[in-house]
Amino acid sequence: MPPIQFTNCRLCIGGNLLSSPLTIGANGLIIPNSPLSQDTLIVDLKGAIVSPGFLELQINGALGFHFARYEDSESYKAGVSTLAQYLPSTGVTGFYPTVPTVSPDVFHSALPCLKPSEAPDSASVLGAHVEGPFLAPSKRGAHDAANMHLPTNSSLEAIYGKANLMQSIRIVTLAPELPGALEHIEALRKSYDIHVSMGHSAATHEDGIAAMKAGATILTHVFNAMNPLHHREPGLPGLISDSNPPYFTIIADAIHLHPRVVGIAYRASPTHCILITDSIELSGLPDGIHPGHAQIPWNQVKSGNKVTIENTDTLIGTTIGLDECVRNLMKWAEIPVEEAVKCVTENVANAMGLQDRGKLEQGRRGDFVILGDDGVIKETWILGKRAV
Repeated sequence: MPPIQFTNCRLCIGGNLLSSPLTIGANGLIIPNSPLSQDTLIVDLKGAIVSPGFLELQINGALGFHFARYEDSESYKAGVSTLAQYLPSTGVTGFYPTVPTVSPDVFHSALPCLKPSEAPDSASVLGAHVEGPFLAPSKRGAHDAANMHLPTNSSLEAIYGKANLMQSIRIVTLAPELPGALEHIEALRKSYDIHVSMGHSAATHEDGIAAMKAGATILTHVFNAMNPLHHREPGLPGLISDSNPPYFTIIADAIHLHPRVVGIAYRASPTHCILITDSIELSGLPDGIHPGHAQIPWNQVKSGNKVTIENTDTLIGTTIGLDECVRNLMKWAEIPVEEAVKCVTENVANAMGLQDRGKLEQGRRGDFVILGDDGVIKETWILGKRAV
């Protein structure tokens, strides 16, 4: 593949728009804009905006496939591959497949299939996000309480498998107030270099501070599945306004959070705000009634982005795409696209210590999204090749 230089474009860098070409080398990485080799292809983007490829930190499934459902290695890997091919249509070029609370045998079987990997025209699998089983039963949401564990009673190795801790898992969500949780946080960070997020938790503000001292650096879908912000006990949400706050994820779908709350959270710390979908397996499927599964043993009704249990108002989850989350943040926080995309690119890269993607910098991957000023995706490119 010859080098490609994209001209007449505006690059999203640090929340600003920079009028500059973007040049991708033959190896798919970003290279200097000059000098150019004679075989360089020139592509005029006609004033379009270029963002780094979007990074999805929490996604449970799409197109009928859910990361919690494991039958055999072959079908599971096929499901991961199908989802990886689908995600670039929403601007996503890298994602952390999320496995909620399941039994240890499912963790042991599924996690080897979620090691970091990549395939042509597909979003990269960046490693697993394990959400559970060390969660507070009172804040379990749709998680299976029968499979939850106390940290003092179960080792990380017994639950996940040592090989998976070393090779597959990149982030764990747990409740920091549980007995033994702080020791697990320290072990995850120091022994395995795994990021720890606090969530599905009844923790107090002090519990959160103690967890951060132990090594936790992220909050999982802040305000959801945790004690609310109270004027006498700010809980985990109160951490987002600290001078050195944790990174925090929000679901900008107007289902999990009111639009005004999304705006408040973003403005508390624009450099630490991360958008996630937390979308379930009905993402990408048509509206209507869909069958349940082991975790949700009832028919599911999909209406727009909202999924409920049939004949009830009980929320199961959302099916929103990450690109729509970006557009919602633009509207609700009243910010331009170049600021909003930081929450799905640079902020994620910083939170997860990614050095190869998430920013339009020399030496990083040529993964990027071409956008209009309205945040609508026109094209998605992966390693200098158009995927969508």
